[in-house]
Amino acid sequence: SPQGRSKKKSRKHQRFMERRALLEQKGLLSPRGRLGSQTPEAGLEALTELTKANGTAAPRCDKVPKPKRIVPASLSPSASPDSIARHHSVLLSQGNGSSKKVRTSSLVLRPGKYVAIDCEMVGTGPQGRLSELARCSVVNYEGDVIYDKYVQPELPIVDYRTRWSGITKQHMKNAIPFKAAQAEILKILKDKIVVGHAIHNDFQALKYLHPKDRTRDTSQIPALKKRAGLPVRANVSLKNLARHLLHKKIQVGCKGHSSVEDAQTAMELYRLVEVQWEKELAHSLPPRPPSPVTDPTADSSQYLDDQYWPTDLMASSL
Repeated sequence: SPQGRSKKKSRKHQRFMERRALLEQKGLLSPRGRLGSQTPEAGLEALTELTKANGTAAPRCDKVPKPKRIVPASLSPSASPDSIARHHSVLLSQGNGSSKKVRTSSLVLRPGKYVAIDCEMVGTGPQGRLSELARCSVVNYEGDVIYDKYVQPELPIVDYRTRWSGITKQHMKNAIPFKAAQAEILKILKDKIVVGHAIHNDFQALKYLHPKDRTRDTSQIPALKKRAGLPVRANVSLKNLARHLLHKKIQVGCKGHSSVEDAQTAMELYRLVEVQWEKELAHSLPPRPPSPVTDPTADSSQYLDDQYWPTDLMASSL
């Protein structure tokens, strides 16, 4: 009868309301009971629970496939510098020149492979004309310091060169021997792409030669000089590049340079033109044939052997 059907409908509605109240307590439904105000997952679960409570079959909802996330192909840890440079070139050719692509490119290229170095030297030998290592700082791709120690030269210090080096007699009290510092630093530089400004001076102080294709000298980057509006063939100091391109002042005052600040500045300058420079290197560097001498797994101390030193440096050190 109509009255019986009405009572049956009323009891069904009452059960529905009780079930909805229970779902609200569990957080599956908002207090207003509107499915549209919930997350899709919660709304679907709640709808399923309601339909089960009413004794009807739950509707079938086909899953919507998630959009595929495009991840740039990364390089293997053993990738050669030539592969890295070519990968930079591909990234640049695929992009539209946007700054976002430039900023994210090195994340693909394993920024852990990059370090920047700067050394401070003091004068030893006759009239203090020989330059020996007295401090070395190494920073990572983000500019965080990973090494910064004062180093005791092998010969007695004649000239601290404090005005430029920032080194004083006080710093030498806790300095470590040159050989110990050299071993620690070369361990860090091994298999890395090393950034620096006039970096040959730093390597000479370390008595070390780093592979050319793994060296990035910011004093030799035409793109930086062009960007600063300076002659490409001019010898531009780190201080001037920092002032023109980074709008910051470094190496000011009479307390000398900070090797940490100089290393961080060199890395900042490198990152400004990283993709463009690596693309140019990809075309200019010859293929790097695998050999025991240049193999990344080889001990970098082998470059200390006399056979790897230029003749003029050998003569000046005698």
